[in-house]
Amino acid sequence: MATFKDFRNDVKPNWCPGCGDFSVQAAIQRAAANVGLEPENLAVISGIGCSGRISGYINSYGFHGIHGRSLPIAQGVKMANRDLTVIASGGDGDGFAIGMGHTVHAIRRNIDITYIVMDNQIYGLTKGQTSPRSAAGFKTKSTPEGSIEQAISPMELALTAGATFVAQSFSTDLKDLTALIEAGINHKGFSLINVFSPCVTYNKVNTYDWFKENLTKLSDVEGYDPHNREEAMQTLMKHNGLVTGLIYQNTERKSYQELVHGYAEAPLTQADLGLDQNYFDKLVAEFM
Repeated sequence: MATFKDFRNDVKPNWCPGCGDFSVQAAIQRAAANVGLEPENLAVISGIGCSGRISGYINSYGFHGIHGRSLPIAQGVKMANRDLTVIASGGDGDGFAIGMGHTVHAIRRNIDITYIVMDNQIYGLTKGQTSPRSAAGFKTKSTPEGSIEQAISPMELALTAGATFVAQSFSTDLKDLTALIEAGINHKGFSLINVFSPCVTYNKVNTYDWFKENLTKLSDVEGYDPHNREEAMQTLMKHNGLVTGLIYQNTERKSYQELVHGYAEAPLTQADLGLDQNYFDKLVAEFM
C-alpha cells in the first residue's frame, strides 16, 4: 500500500520559501495515500502560474496545461479513463480569470474530479499584479493607486452554479486541508476546494497573520449544517467568504458520468479500437 512518500519525486519545487503551495502539495500527497491510491491511479492536471508547477512535483501522471485550461484537460482525462482519480489545480488567476468559464461549466456539469485552487489574491508568477481575488483598493504594480474593481466571491459563485462539493482551507492547516482533499476525492461529482495560500513575495496584505486573524472555522460555528445550501450561502455572506472547512455538500445529485447514455464501464484506455476490415472498407467507400 502506497504512503505519501511514494507520491514524492526528485523534482525540487522552485516556489519562494514560505509559499503556501508547499503545504498544498503535501496535502495532496497525503490525501492520495490516505484514500488508498497508488501513483499510477492519480493524474494531476495544472494550469499556468506558480501553482501550475505542482503537476511536476508529484509522483503521478501529470499534465502542465496552458493558462486557464486545466479543467477541460482534466475532464477529458477523466472521461477517457474513468479509473483514474483526477485532480485539477491552479491559482485564483488561472481559475477565476481566464479560466472562469471553464470553472463555472465544470461546476454545473458535476463531472467526478477534484479542483484545488491555490488562492493568493495576486498574480505571483508575473511579478505581482491584481487578480480577480484582489480586494478593492489593493495596490500592486498594475494598480498603483489601488484596484477599483470588486473581488470575486468564488465560493458563493460555486453555490449559485449548482456545486455539489464546496470547501475552503488555509495552507497552514495541513490536517484540515488533507481531510478536505480526501473528502473531495471520495465525493462522486465535482469538488471545488479553494485554499488560501499566501504569496510571501508580492502580497504583503493577505499574509499568514492576516488570515489567522480573519478566518472562521466552520467547525467552530455551532450547529452549522454543510448540507443546507441556503445556510451555506448565508454563512459565506456573513463572514465575507473568510471561512474554512466543508461549506456545502450534496450527495444526492448524480455525477456527469452517471448521466451519460452509453458511457462504457471499461475506460477508453482498455477499449478495443481495432476496426474490422469489412467495416473499414465500408468507411473508405463513402469517400470514393
